Amino acid sequence: MTDEPRLLGATEIREIAGRLGIRPTKQWGQNFVIDANTVRKIVRLSGVKPQDSVVEVGPGLGSLTLALLGAAAHVTAVEVDPALAAELPQTVQRHAPAYADRLALVTADAMTVTSLPDPQPTALVANLPYNVSVPVVLSFLERFPTIERVLVMVQLEVAERLAATPGSKVYGVPSVKAAWYADVRLADRVGRHVFWPAPNVDSGLVSLVRRDPPETTATRQEVFACIDAAFAQRRKTLRAALAGWAGSATAAEEALNAAGIDPRTRGERLGVSDFARIAAARG
Repeated sequence: MTDEPRLLGATEIREIAGRLGIRPTKQWGQNFVIDANTVRKIVRLSGVKPQDSVVEVGPGLGSLTLALLGAAAHVTAVEVDPALAAELPQTVQRHAPAYADRLALVTADAMTVTSLPDPQPTALVANLPYNVSVPVVLSFLERFPTIERVLVMVQLEVAERLAATPGSKVYGVPSVKAAWYADVRLADRVGRHVFWPAPNVDSGLVSLVRRDPPETTATRQEVFACIDAAFAQRRKTLRAALAGWAGSATAAEEALNAAGIDPRTRGERLGVSDFARIAAARG
């Protein structure tokens, strides 16, 4: 297509928000991207290809949506705010009329979405508010196995937590659960000036590339329950932290020994495959 989408600038974003009577609030984590170069970077780092079907959570005023429409075969936008959802197709008509038929809109809370219209998504690309970022990423990877790649912009602290490896200070439940689904890395950092309003923290871009989960006889739910228990009391040894989960400290020690894990170890030292072995050993 020759008519590339015309991306939004800061002036247009403020104009649309003003017309809709929208004042971004920190309460809802609303920080709109006003820098077209950042939007282009997100699309580039996402690895979205012309044949991809993308799901975007929280399109807001449409900054990223327009760029995605130019890069992918299809975009399904999930927006909880009815005013923003109603405006998005009109923004696309004004800025990317040749691409309007590539957009599908779902007006819903992303945390309640269990199905999406066809074509099924092969990628999730989004600028996510802090309070829902981890649950959205994990739930979409669980519910939509067709998603092969994820690139999300979140608060830098959350990005670092998702991408953390065993032994890191910020390694925890999100790190291990994300690793169940994908290879995770911090793809880039993003400054505050590209947003309106400018947040009080920097942001990060997290890349997740799906791979097979660890081989185990335990279910995902059983492995995740083990992970939750291990980090609920992260300063305790696994023998103590997993006592409630296993039924007793002795049972926890037996499962750990059977999995080849020293019972005196702490959860923050283990990778997802270790937790999968422990969950299977409890059997």
